[in-house]
Amino acid sequence: MPLDKALELNLTQAREAGIPDLADLPPPAARRLYRQILAANDVSPAAVVVSENIATGTNGSAPVRVYRPRHGAPIGVIAYYHGGGYVLGDLDGYDNVCRQLCFDSQATVVSVDYRLAPEHPFPAAVDDAWAALEWVAANVATLADEQAPVAVAGDSAGAVLATVVCLLARDRRGPAIAYQGLAYPAAGAGYFGDSDSRSRYADGPTLTMRTVDYFNRCYFGSTNPPASELAAPLLAKDCSGLPPALLQVATHDPLRDEAMAYGTRLREAGNDVVVIEYHGLAHGFISMGGAVPAARLAQLQLGQALHTAFATSRAS
Repeated sequence: MPLDKALELNLTQAREAGIPDLADLPPPAARRLYRQILAANDVSPAAVVVSENIATGTNGSAPVRVYRPRHGAPIGVIAYYHGGGYVLGDLDGYDNVCRQLCFDSQATVVSVDYRLAPEHPFPAAVDDAWAALEWVAANVATLADEQAPVAVAGDSAGAVLATVVCLLARDRRGPAIAYQGLAYPAAGAGYFGDSDSRSRYADGPTLTMRTVDYFNRCYFGSTNPPASELAAPLLAKDCSGLPPALLQVATHDPLRDEAMAYGTRLREAGNDVVVIEYHGLAHGFISMGGAVPAARLAQLQLGQALHTAFATSRAS
């Protein structure tokens, strides 16, 4: 399946500009480049109401940015975990993504600024993700209204954090999560083995396996992550009793096969899961809505899925 034409043009321009592989840079420089990449492909800022806060849970806290619809009451609350391999990404880099998700879903979006590696290795990001979910659940009345359902969403490493807090919420008996929106999660970490997608797309076109190994070394201290469902949800012994899910994957992604395998695990365990594969897109498309029309469609599908899930939850 050929690469989407708009994405191909975008990547050609990046190559001609000499943009390096993120794995060739130290984390501070890689973070600056990642912000530039996100900004170059973003949608225009959506007109929503934005505020800052600190999300505090039982075992920690994390800065959050809260997005509310400008018109009408929020239908629910979404805890959003950004991508970037646990090493890159921040509130500013994902500002437009979260603004657009708020606008598309007509829900409050809480963007979580979890701690990054290598300064804060595994499981720091998991601890912050859980603290943020606890805070969202405790403050749902002020974030939306007392009856507002809560969902989680994220892309790449952030999608793994979204899966992990769903597992934790089930096993710790709360908070209740109505839905999970997952964009191309690294669900197998280093445990999925050699797959067709890892071989076929080892050199990109966006995420490379060199970069995956770089992220793993920073976050886990090794290219071999710990054998824990908190690192690789595909290792979970039990995937039953989890919230309904939308799983979005890209064909041109080395992590495509493990994301699809996680979707299969969810379905086989009896969960309600919709899997959508975008055949012309590559890893990272959720932040490309301004440059790639197909990526904007993926954003709209995520927003609509969350809106529908909230409406269904309220009706029941």
